[in-house]
Amino acid sequence: QVQLVESGGGLVQPGGSLRLSCAASGFNTVGWFRQAPGKEREFVSTLRRSGGGTYYAEAVKGRFTISEDRDKNTVYLQMNTLRPEDTAVYYCAAAVNRIITSAVTNQRRYNYWGQGTQVTVSA
Repeated sequence: QVQLVESGGGLVQPGGSLRLSCAASGFNTVGWFRQAPGKEREFVSTLRRSGGGTYYAEAVKGRFTISEDRDKNTVYLQMNTLRPEDTAVYYCAAAVNRIITSAVTNQRRYNYWGQGTQVTVSA
């Protein structure tokens, strides 16, 4: 059974940083989505292992960075300058195939999902 294992969530003050990790082996495209209370799940960032490319939602550009450690088969989301509006459950999502650029924000293109990790930004 394929599993995505997330870690790294927690409570942080505004302006602080957190790094999320997603252990994901055998996938071409690995990304992060988030869901805040009372809101729909939204795209945050995606990385394509084959063919390259990293993509970010406008709300996190310049603050979040997605990267990978191929030896560990792990994808990271470094989140800096966190804001209260970043508070959400963050989900790792992955697809076996390469997702085309125009579709990386489409949740339905991702076949596998993690259990989610809570990120709370509060003073």
